[in-house]
Amino acid sequence: MRQKGIGAGTFCCAVDGCSSARDQGLACLKNIDFDLSAMPTLEQVHAVIRHYGPTLFFHPKEVYLPSSVSWYFKNGARLFKKGGGAVGKEIDAEGSNLPGGGWNDGEYWMDLPDGKRRQEVCHGDIESAELYAHVKPAMGGACTDVAMWVFCPFNGPARLKIGMVSMPLGKTGQHVGDWEHFTLRVSNLTGELMAVYYSQHSGGRWVDASALEYASGNRPAVYSSRNGHASYPYAGVYLQGSVALGIGILNDAARSKLYVDSSIKYRIVSAEYLGDGVVVEPQWLQFMREWGPTVIYKSKTRMEGMNKRLPLRLSGPTENILNKMPNELSKEEGPTGPKEKNMWEGDERW
Repeated sequence: MRQKGIGAGTFCCAVDGCSSARDQGLACLKNIDFDLSAMPTLEQVHAVIRHYGPTLFFHPKEVYLPSSVSWYFKNGARLFKKGGGAVGKEIDAEGSNLPGGGWNDGEYWMDLPDGKRRQEVCHGDIESAELYAHVKPAMGGACTDVAMWVFCPFNGPARLKIGMVSMPLGKTGQHVGDWEHFTLRVSNLTGELMAVYYSQHSGGRWVDASALEYASGNRPAVYSSRNGHASYPYAGVYLQGSVALGIGILNDAARSKLYVDSSIKYRIVSAEYLGDGVVVEPQWLQFMREWGPTVIYKSKTRMEGMNKRLPLRLSGPTENILNKMPNELSKEEGPTGPKEKNMWEGDERW
């Protein structure tokens, strides 16, 4: 049972006849004395993923599909250095020659190969795709969060919806390298799946296990939006903007034969709580810079010009919506990798 506002920590009760909760293999977890004794072993983590690993569905019209990181590197991704020329450096399959540590200082970035090969790599390789799992304690050690990251070599263009009309925004929203994630929260006391967090652009939402859609057995469904790859719990059309006004960026999510079963195709890349050497983090995870170059767009400026021509009753509300639109309508910085995200450490965001 979860309760909010209890500062002392998370507790469990003993059954009659047992002298303590620990006699049952259950821990009393106090925030002031961080106790990880209830956290799963590596073998148990594998069992959790095999049992609860969601199926990630892509839209039937999706053309910017995921791939494994090694496939991306082996197929021509290049590393660039500020002031280092326009050719770039070849990256080996495991990214062992990538600079690690530090922070996103703008000194390095990745990009796709040039020429015809660039278009081929943009479309990914779903056969090679796998989910990258980061396992960490949550709620003071009472739960385990399994954050599962998916990589797409390219993020496709956005579409704008105004009322009943939708229109493409040219190249706006496109960028090289796209990292998205969803997170499983599992109780360390019962082993039950409690909820799944669906990451969506700069936010997201938790869905309780009882309200999830399940692809099969105990494995939830995750729907990846067309082009943008945000995660949703159900198929549908989602609007990033104002639902009331019908103005915003479209996020279409639907089930198709394009999917990745994370209960099978996964790799545990980090589990710090297990101690040094138990899970060896790949070198590419230590790359704290951008997985794509910065791109400048003019779509927001064009949309502001269009808004000035609308009737007064519409221009005011539309302007408010435009001010809340994502930054990618004007500038798209290359995305950073999982370890540079603000949800890497600590509990998943609410």
